[in-house]
Amino acid sequence: MKKLRVIISGGGTGGHIFPALSIANKLKEVNPETEILFVGAEGRMEMEKVPAAGYEIIGLPVAGLQRKLTLSNFALPFKVVRSVAMAKRILRKFRPDIAVGVGGYASAPLLWAAVRLGIPTLIQEQNGFAGLTNRIVGKKARSICVAYGNMERFFPADRITLTGNPIRKEIVPATAQMREEALRFYGLDPEKKHIFVVGGSLGSGTLNNAMKKWIGDGCPGGENVEVLWQCGKYYKKGIDEFMTGTSAPGIQHSDFIQRMDLAYAAADIVISRSGASSVSELCAAHKAVIFVPSPNVAEDHQTHNAMALVNRYAAMMVTDAEAPDKLMKTACSLLDEPERIALLEKNIATLARTDAAMDIVKEVYSVVERYGKPAK
Repeated sequence: MKKLRVIISGGGTGGHIFPALSIANKLKEVNPETEILFVGAEGRMEMEKVPAAGYEIIGLPVAGLQRKLTLSNFALPFKVVRSVAMAKRILRKFRPDIAVGVGGYASAPLLWAAVRLGIPTLIQEQNGFAGLTNRIVGKKARSICVAYGNMERFFPADRITLTGNPIRKEIVPATAQMREEALRFYGLDPEKKHIFVVGGSLGSGTLNNAMKKWIGDGCPGGENVEVLWQCGKYYKKGIDEFMTGTSAPGIQHSDFIQRMDLAYAAADIVISRSGASSVSELCAAHKAVIFVPSPNVAEDHQTHNAMALVNRYAAMMVTDAEAPDKLMKTACSLLDEPERIALLEKNIATLARTDAAMDIVKEVYSVVERYGKPAK
């Protein structure tokens, strides 16, 4: 495939950043000479994660609309205008063949500017309920790559391509050898059962509180259980203080999991929020999972994501409100039902789309071939 110049915009959370990086990596794989520039929001996670992956990124001063009435909302229109002006300058200088948006408010100014300059745009919507930014910019996008069906509710049907969500290439179903490596890596007992609790890239207060309550109650039902617990960097100090002096030798907590592939491989079951990237990775890893959708997201899209699997008996779900009292009890009960775990694993495996990044890259080339022209 020919060399392209591609701008990728968006971010805010790992759920936007990791798919963006997967798309970038696949673009470089099909043609190492392809030039890629990221555009994100100043002060957000992408400004750290993207350079760490080896790509250049430029930050815009754009910010999201706060749900509560705050002074920052009054400054928002000025930040948007300034960000659109900056985006135009970036586009004129870089002269991309295409602008790709992965969601999050950082992508809006860049894609608006690209449309005005006649640069074709493609968006990737990770969730089963489209985010506000993508619903707005999708009206002018040449192509919309989605992970769920029935997205005609949000986008023009003739521009939708079902690709799935791009995931990290190391996320695969665990072999026996991989599981052995995972148990050694984390120092886990192969004779015990294992739960992986993961709250997403920022951590989850609800999952952390459910774990704290379970530990405080003496870990009922967990006599033969070990837990890997990703608590998130914002919660790490408080969890460290809670765990000090606590007798819970079978529980390992950390702010971030570097080897997610091995954490999945070690786990008999996973407890997770239901952000789009997490759902896609769990499908690819063929893991039995209990979802706890976050209620603190736009349009409650995590519940939509989780229910898409629950309705196919490919996952279980505990609500955020129920989690402190019900979550760990449900998890320990599931560990005692190997046939149920096997059925969940079988069903979630049928939903895996492991070629999503390549399918999106093919669509990128298709859009450039059909609509591409240099920036003004």
